[in-house]
Amino acid sequence: MDPVLERYATKATPRYTSYPTAPHFQNDFPEDQYRSWLSALDTQKPVSLYLHVPFCRQMCWYCGCNMKLASRYGPVEEYAKTLRKEINLTADALPGRMTISHLHWGGGTPTALSPDDLETLMQDVRARWDFAPNAEIAIESDPRTLTAEMADRIGSLGFTRASFGVQEFDMKVQKAINRIQPPAMVRTSVEQLRAGGVTGVNFDLIYGLPYQTVESLVKTVKISAQMRPDRIALFGYAHVPWMAKNQRMIDEASLPDATERAAQAKAAADALLAEGYVAIGLDHFALPDDDLAVAAKDGKLHRNFQGYTTDRAETMIGLGSTSIGRTPSGYFQNISETGAWSRAVTTGHLPIAKGLPFVPDDHLRGDVIERLMCDGYVDAAAIGRTHDAADGWWSDAFLSLEEMQTDGLLALSQGTVQMTPLGRPLVRLAAAAFDAYLQESTARHSVSV
Repeated sequence: MDPVLERYATKATPRYTSYPTAPHFQNDFPEDQYRSWLSALDTQKPVSLYLHVPFCRQMCWYCGCNMKLASRYGPVEEYAKTLRKEINLTADALPGRMTISHLHWGGGTPTALSPDDLETLMQDVRARWDFAPNAEIAIESDPRTLTAEMADRIGSLGFTRASFGVQEFDMKVQKAINRIQPPAMVRTSVEQLRAGGVTGVNFDLIYGLPYQTVESLVKTVKISAQMRPDRIALFGYAHVPWMAKNQRMIDEASLPDATERAAQAKAAADALLAEGYVAIGLDHFALPDDDLAVAAKDGKLHRNFQGYTTDRAETMIGLGSTSIGRTPSGYFQNISETGAWSRAVTTGHLPIAKGLPFVPDDHLRGDVIERLMCDGYVDAAAIGRTHDAADGWWSDAFLSLEEMQTDGLLALSQGTVQMTPLGRPLVRLAAAAFDAYLQESTARHSVSV
């Protein structure tokens, strides 16, 4: 690892899929306030919809998501029934019928649902919302449990994109994370979905896994590229056993150190570029003609809880336990415990647990952080003018970035920040300089690289 990068790589920083970040959401957030946010939405503007299914049929030891193991279908079926009620409760709270520009099913594993339950839920959504003609309709899936019937149903329901957690194809690594899925299994799932009409395919790869090496990860990249997914996300494994108890099954002695993690990240990125993919933001790659690559090239890339996106909607409505959403007025998060979430919905309540109203400074800093995370460059002075901020509002942040400038990681000039090629992996650290909440935060975050 470059000795300069090595000094910064282990510093913990938020991932900035939102600003302010989720640890700052307020507990016991009033349902009435969330209802007022929904009722104030402009029906002429599109919204995004996120539906969360917290069940998986098999446990992965690396996973940091809030999920439940579905050893039988009964609890999943009951969850689907409650989710139907929440769909209608939420639609009732809106000022009128609205249009969806992006819809995303996440989890857990949404394909833990039966094909019939998935279809019923999609029918409920279509009954209460319209879809834009070019709407992206996406679903996450697990190749180990995806059936041919579900793949066909996903296609017939109009899904346009499917995401797979590939992570790593090396068998030793797969055994260490309890996720056995040979390349042939993944290839079959991809082919089934494409045959059903799903045109966009995403892969997630992870570096920093137990027993992982540069060689194994590069081999995984090459095997993945043969299947030609349109987008590949390359994430660093976040070892947070204090939050995710299943990660305690991983032997910490088997985890790569900071130098090895950085070498894996660089080698995988170089291999993806060599396979014809374009680097997007911090950790995404896409084929040159993919919408994400085009948006990045045109400076129209965005970032939300699903990562980098072309979605420009100001509002994302989250449905299901744990789901997070956003309106122009602030963030909200549903109750995470499925029983409590279900009881709230069944009694006619929107199941809100947390929220955070925006203040003007949040919009200013959020815009700066988003552009920096998306473009590796930001004109903080220009963004400040659009928000009527005082001249030089960014000066304190720039002072904290001077060391990174001295180390050749970024360049500061007249209110602008430009990440250098060396500093690109550390863009989260640069973004953190504009985070007004971070200094007083007690939340624990993953390492920067």
